[in-house]
Amino acid sequence: MPDTPALRVLASLDIPYEVTETTRSRSVEEAAAKRGISVGQLIKTIVVRRGEDDFLFVLVPGDRGIDWSKLRSHLGVRRMTLPDAEEALAVTGYERGTITPFGASTAWPVIADVSIDPDSAVSIGGGDHGVSVKMQAHLLIQAVDAEVADVTKTLG
Repeated sequence: MPDTPALRVLASLDIPYEVTETTRSRSVEEAAAKRGISVGQLIKTIVVRRGEDDFLFVLVPGDRGIDWSKLRSHLGVRRMTLPDAEEALAVTGYERGTITPFGASTAWPVIADVSIDPDSAVSIGGGDHGVSVKMQAHLLIQAVDAEVADVTKTLG
């Protein structure tokens, strides 16, 4: 079993989950296939900067992307940016592609997109390349104390 800060946090919670290990993926589609789920069940964790030393996590289904105007409007801010890989690592403790709200070095606020079906099983990163965690979406949302809001759009 892999050992990551995310998995250590999850082990301390009283919720069911399943750890999946695969080889590193090159796309969301490939990652979903390796995990045996649909792309929409794969939850990406995007770290967003809304101000100096002020970040948040946005949970986005794999078949969707952040709708920046919706997110800015929801948060009441005029400008938001994505940190570069070095800054993302510094503020989360995770490399890009492994970021998860579980076990992050700072417990930034979390927003989960409203399109995530709370009754479905989802898969989110487990804190290392090729490590993921499957759980019920409502348990994920509850465990990270996520605010549910309409902040994404369909890709394509």
